[in-house]
Amino acid sequence: MVNTELWGQLKQELTPKGVTLVAVSKKKPASDIQGFYDLGQRDFGENYVQELVEKQAQLPADIKWHYIGHLQSNKVRDIAPFVHLIHAVDSFNLLVEINKHALKNGRVIDILLQMHIAEEDTKFGMDEEKITALLAEFETKKDELQNVRICGLMGMATFTENETQLHTEYKRLHVFFRLLSASTFANQPHFAICSIGMSADYKIAIEEGSNMVRIGSALFGRR
Repeated sequence: MVNTELWGQLKQELTPKGVTLVAVSKKKPASDIQGFYDLGQRDFGENYVQELVEKQAQLPADIKWHYIGHLQSNKVRDIAPFVHLIHAVDSFNLLVEINKHALKNGRVIDILLQMHIAEEDTKFGMDEEKITALLAEFETKKDELQNVRICGLMGMATFTENETQLHTEYKRLHVFFRLLSASTFANQPHFAICSIGMSADYKIAIEEGSNMVRIGSALFGRR
């Protein structure tokens, strides 16, 4: 059951802080998304390509669709015509594939680089060294990659109730985000998104510098 009351509370809490709320609607029907849309929500996140494609066709055209799951290169073409932001880019090859399909669709697609900050090996992402290497390669080939725009970092913390650990992991990402903002992306205002925090830990993430949170089960109910 959707929690419209919480949505209102979240908007009142997050908007003054400049934090974007992405409502994560995976495995939930289009009617639930429409309900939040009617309240004024525009940013929605999905984890599965086929589900996203089906929902995009059913729902209003001005929804900003965020792809937040692990994206396979052979699926990029399916979301390239409309996706607003791809959150979890974890390799240079994927970046190149996104650029290719963005070019075919006459678009520039915004993306976030996924940084690995959790203890679990099951979570995807790159450490600081790999991100730095990717950015160096991107710089050498930027003339060929005009249809993809790197807009920030995203990360997923360890699944834990240890708040000290969550603070540490989120702080690590935000420190690196600020470093890149002041160096590689200095004077590039589009590099502005720090996407960390979900239903259980978004308050901690905001304390550590998040300006985009991904809230799913708290809004849409358990899956």
